[in-house]
Amino acid sequence: MPYLPTAALIVLGLAVLVVLLVRTVKVLRAFRQTASMVATNTQDRAGLVRARSAALRVAFAQRRRHPENQ
Repeated sequence: MPYLPTAALIVLGLAVLVVLLVRTVKVLRAFRQTASMVATNTQDRAGLVRARSAALRVAFAQRRRHPENQ
């Protein structure tokens, strides 16, 4: 029965490997969700900055044209 300790170690090693893989997959899922949330938030803020800068360009253009209308 010298194969019994080897088989037990192989089964134990596979069990540990499965546990580590499951934990790693959970962590990667959480990381992917967080990265997606951060990317969405960043894109939203960048869109707001673009909209504000466009509004400022329009306002400055209107102020420059205003004296010509008088």
